[in-house]
Amino acid sequence: MSRDDYENGLRVRTEVMGDKFVQAAIDNTTETTQELQDWINEHAWGSTWQRQGLPRSTRSLVTIAMLAALKAPTELKGHIRGALNNGCTPDEIKEVLLHSIVYCGAPAAQEAFRAAKEVLEEYQHNSESR
Repeated sequence: MSRDDYENGLRVRTEVMGDKFVQAAIDNTTETTQELQDWINEHAWGSTWQRQGLPRSTRSLVTIAMLAALKAPTELKGHIRGALNNGCTPDEIKEVLLHSIVYCGAPAAQEAFRAAKEVLEEYQHNSESR
């Protein structure tokens, strides 16, 4: 792994997911999970998220759809926040989740909506507070 790939990945991860999320991931890294975090920063954020083929907002919506299919609510919450950081609207996120019902099934979509509800309500509250 090159230090540049890692640093670029960490920068992109922070831009998308936010300082608080990334710092928590770093703070929770252990000897057991260090290699996983390094791989995520280098490959997911350092390579994939930096490709020019799709804008970040589209990557966010695609990621939300895949995480809904995988029934991965913890990761989904983080990526919904990331999608909002990337300029996606709550309505676009809801549309992706509604679309997922057809291809992922109702149980997966229900789990995704539960995760999204928490994040979108927090986002709405913070938007109104400004």
